[in-house]
Amino acid sequence: MNTTKILNKYMVLFTALAIGFSSCTKDFEDLNTNNTGVSDEDLKPNGQDLEIFFRQAQMSIYNFSGGGDPNSYQVQQNLNADVYSGYFMSPTPFNSGQNNLNYAMVNGWNGEPFKVLYVNVLNSLNKLKNNGLAETYPAVWAAALVVKAEATSRVTDIYGPIPYSGVGITGSIPYDSQEDIYKRLFLELDTARNLLLTFNNGTDTTQVPANIGEADLVYQGVDNKTRFQKWLRLANSLRLRLAMRIVKANPQLAQTEAEKALDPANGGVIDNNADNFRITVPSDANFSNPLYFIAKNWGDTRINASLESYMVGYKDPRIAKYMDKATDKVITGQYKGIRAGAAGLTKDAYIGYSSLNINDGTPTFSASTAPMLMTAAEVYFLRAEAALRGWANAGGSVQALYEQGIQSSFSQWGVQGANAYIQNNTNTPIAYVDPRNSRNNAPAPTTITVQWNEGATAEEKLERIITQKWLAIFPEGQEAWSEFRRTGYPRIFPVVVNNSGGLIDTEVQIRRLPFPQNEYNTNAAEVQKAIQLLGGPDNGGTRLWWDKEGTNF
Repeated sequence: MNTTKILNKYMVLFTALAIGFSSCTKDFEDLNTNNTGVSDEDLKPNGQDLEIFFRQAQMSIYNFSGGGDPNSYQVQQNLNADVYSGYFMSPTPFNSGQNNLNYAMVNGWNGEPFKVLYVNVLNSLNKLKNNGLAETYPAVWAAALVVKAEATSRVTDIYGPIPYSGVGITGSIPYDSQEDIYKRLFLELDTARNLLLTFNNGTDTTQVPANIGEADLVYQGVDNKTRFQKWLRLANSLRLRLAMRIVKANPQLAQTEAEKALDPANGGVIDNNADNFRITVPSDANFSNPLYFIAKNWGDTRINASLESYMVGYKDPRIAKYMDKATDKVITGQYKGIRAGAAGLTKDAYIGYSSLNINDGTPTFSASTAPMLMTAAEVYFLRAEAALRGWANAGGSVQALYEQGIQSSFSQWGVQGANAYIQNNTNTPIAYVDPRNSRNNAPAPTTITVQWNEGATAEEKLERIITQKWLAIFPEGQEAWSEFRRTGYPRIFPVVVNNSGGLIDTEVQIRRLPFPQNEYNTNAAEVQKAIQLLGGPDNGGTRLWWDKEGTNF
């Protein structure tokens, strides 16, 4: 499929993208800058193009940006999904306090995930395809397809319908329904799985470029046989995640794809932390972990009150790994988050609330910390839900898989005390108290405990599974927001101030981002068709295809 025309279109369209930070003190540069510094004419058949563009695609899933300035990630995710997931909140009143954090949606922010997908990810992968990667190095192309599926799924889960199957046509660019996009992603994962199985079952491990170790930012320091076994397990794990996402929209397809992912004959799923999906931060070009950069250098992100409620309430030993204690003189030494859409927000007032763990004597997060996009813990929780639904190949009882998910998370973070945590049946999330503004106070969101209860209803069991999955996959807010929308769990605090003008229900919370303004400016007729595919108005209150009201069973 030739994607050049549509990708060039979006590269032009987003060059003039307005970011919309009217009250930010940072110098925001054009986010469409080509961070590689390499043009099409510079591509070399000796593998240099692989190192450049495969790396670019991987880094752009969770966009690092170039030169150590992660403004793209900030509007791609941190000021959207990271907040909507209940993980983070900014103390900064961007745009004079009218912004996405309180549902006054900023057009310039809303287009960033869209731009990053087409310009940085699909554009890079298309260059590799046009240079014959699929034919020359099929196993590497399989890994590229996994990257493509991961990046695309995140963006369709932000907007709903997006252009996909029509990539490469001339003229106006049609959108696909989200249902059709998911079906195509499953087919592309079929291709990736088959290519990886062929490579892993063969004996010729020289069918990879010599610089694969530099190009592959996910699985480094291993031999090629091991490398592509890990990519195969990642492909299957991603299929399992996407299958579970659609369980309320297409239960039969969800079960079919999940059981395919879990079938041992297909190569297995991630079951240990050595196989976790992490994107290594390259030491060259001054790249850095963007979440760390925003927390440390700009002070623009702090812990969300919802995360405080659960981790303090459960006396979760991982809390010291996740966040620093507050430095505000009123709450010094406490773990204290900020309510999303907080009333009375000023940076001077809330900058001293708990941050990501960046200032501890042995901080968990640094400029070189690899962003984590999928973990063994998440996969164990997905398997627990599969077992709860009675699907084949889950590989254990619901309780055993649930508890293994917790154990894997504790091991990942290097924390002791998992057994005591698992056995606790009394601790519950706490009420939130904001010492600076009582309007932000809120009662405890739930009474759910950690210890498994085999006699509970299926719905209560799912709340336990998703709540612990949410705690385990921190700080990956995009996946956490998607699962919150799918299941309604964990129960997180709604925004205090809702400036949506009635478009987004405070209790239901935000369900998506509106389509980019540039699409209205240049592809208006197709956007109107996309709204029909969406099935509701183009605002943050409209549910996606897989986001169905009602119970989970």
